[in-house]
Amino acid sequence: MPADLKAMYDNARSLSDIFEVVKAAVRQTLGQGRGGLMLGLANLGNHPRGFLGAFFPVGTNIIVMNRVPLNRIKDTQPELYRPYAFHVLLHEYLHTLGHLDERDVRRRALEISIAAFGQAHMTARIAASTETFIPNLVYPDVAWQPESLSIELVKDFDRSSASYIG
Repeated sequence: MPADLKAMYDNARSLSDIFEVVKAAVRQTLGQGRGGLMLGLANLGNHPRGFLGAFFPVGTNIIVMNRVPLNRIKDTQPELYRPYAFHVLLHEYLHTLGHLDERDVRRRALEISIAAFGQAHMTARIAASTETFIPNLVYPDVAWQPESLSIELVKDFDRSSASYIG
């Protein structure tokens, strides 16, 4: 595990901090990156057998992340928050870089997680088998879809790329 990535990850406290680790891991592994992204949090619904963790509308500069699993993790296993957020942000960041095939993105996310942190790290375990963690990510016995989409933008997201914005 590269020492600088481990230190960045261990010190990450917010989604913005975690995203900086994601960008560094992708840069080190694939040599790719982009700036000017925004993160929005929204209630994207819940289903006991699965859920939508996030999405990236192609052609935009926003990642929309489902706040439902984030809240559920805080209730069930707070130690999963950082690795789960890393995985979801990594997956969507790969989409923003033009990797649109889901199977390819899942494979790349696993490879990057292993390269950055090792196969036994929780980020790699989530990337290898997200469905294993669904009980910690969804509310059991309840399914709902939001009536409307209200997105809350995360302040100071993509900090390392924001210096060029006047």
